[in-house]
Amino acid sequence: MDGQPTVHPDSSVLDRRGLDQLIETLRARGYCVVGPTVEDSAIVLAELESGAQLPSGWGVTTGPGKYRLRRRDDAAVFGHSAGPQSWKRFLHPPRQQQWSVDRDGAFIAPAPDERPYAFVGVRGCDLAAIAVLRRVLCPDPDSDSTTARRFRQLFIVAAHCTEPGGVCFCASMGTGPAAGPGYDLALTERIDDNGHRFVVEAGTESGAAVLAEVAHRTAATAEVDEARNAVSTAAGRMGRAMPEVDLHALLRDARGADVWEDVASRCLTCGNCTMVCPTCFCTTSEDVTDLTGEHAERWQHWSSCFEPDFSHVHGGNVRTSGESRYRQWMSHKLGTWFDQFGSSGCVGCGRCIDWCPVGIDITEEAARLVQLMPAYRPEDDREQR
Repeated sequence: MDGQPTVHPDSSVLDRRGLDQLIETLRARGYCVVGPTVEDSAIVLAELESGAQLPSGWGVTTGPGKYRLRRRDDAAVFGHSAGPQSWKRFLHPPRQQQWSVDRDGAFIAPAPDERPYAFVGVRGCDLAAIAVLRRVLCPDPDSDSTTARRFRQLFIVAAHCTEPGGVCFCASMGTGPAAGPGYDLALTERIDDNGHRFVVEAGTESGAAVLAEVAHRTAATAEVDEARNAVSTAAGRMGRAMPEVDLHALLRDARGADVWEDVASRCLTCGNCTMVCPTCFCTTSEDVTDLTGEHAERWQHWSSCFEPDFSHVHGGNVRTSGESRYRQWMSHKLGTWFDQFGSSGCVGCGRCIDWCPVGIDITEEAARLVQLMPAYRPEDDREQR
C-alpha cells in the first residue's frame, strides 16, 4: 500500500525489552546464559540472570597495553569492543579436574557439567574463534567427550559489530565486523530517533524457534539496509590491519630476521597474549595430593608457549630465549596453524595488543617483517627502493 514501509521477511526487530525477554527465554529453556557485564573496571563475560546485567551505556578505549572503561552518551549494550576474557574459558576452561583417586585405588571421574551454554553478544571475531576451537578440540564432533558436548549444545546469539576498537583488525583477517556463519541468532544494535532496537536474523532452526517465543516484529527493508550499512561502515574504522601478504610464507622465510631479537628485548615472556587469545589452546596437567596422602587429584590447566618449561623435552629445553618463544608463538598463530588446522589461528580481536604490558603490537611486527623481506613488499614500494 502507498505510504507503508516494505518489509524484509528474513529479518525481525526486537526492542530493548525484547532482548531481556530473549535472555529470559533462553534461561527458561535450561541454558546457562553468558554475556558481557561490567565488573572490576572492565567488560567481562559472566552468567546473566537478566538483561539488566548487560553493560548498558558503557564503552571502552583501547590501545597497545591500554584498556579503559568509559561512559557512552547512549544506552547501547553492545557498544564496546572485546574485553579481557573470551568465550574460550567456558568451552575450554582454564582449570578443570581430570580425575581423583583415593589410597584404596578407587578412581573417581569428575561430575560432568551437563548444563548447556547460551552465549549472548558474540562478535564476528569471537564467532570465528569458536569455530577454530571446535576444529582444534573436537576432531570428532560426534564423540561423547565433555568438550564435544559443550560445542554441540551451544546456542549462540551473535552481535554484528558496529563499534570497532582501537586495536581491532578483524576486517583484515576476514572474520568481521559482520558475524559469519555459525550463529543461531544474530543482532545488529541500532539507536536513533526511532528508539533502541535490534535487527535480528535467525541462522538455524533452533534460533528461529527461540525467536518465535520472544515478542518481535518483521523488519522493514530500510531497517535491514541501515543495519547492514552500519556494519559495513565499521569495517572501514578498524584501528589496525594485518599486512595483505602470504603470512604463512612470510614467517617461514623470516626465521632468521633481526626483528625477533628486537621484539625479544621488549617482550617480558609473561604469556598474557596467550591467556587472552581466544584460540590458544595449550594445556598441561599437575597432580596434587592432600597432606595425609590419602587422596590425589589430576588437574588440567592452561599453559603458554612463553613458559620456560613448555618446550622442555628429554634432551633439554629447545626454546631457551624470549626471541625463540615469541617467534614460535607468532609463526604458529599466523603461519603453521594453516598446516595443522586449515586456517589462521588469529581472528583479529586485538586482545593480545590490549593486554600486553609493554604494548607489543602483532600487526606492527608483521608489517616490520614485510619491510625487512623485499619479496613481500608491495610492488610500488619495491620500485621506490
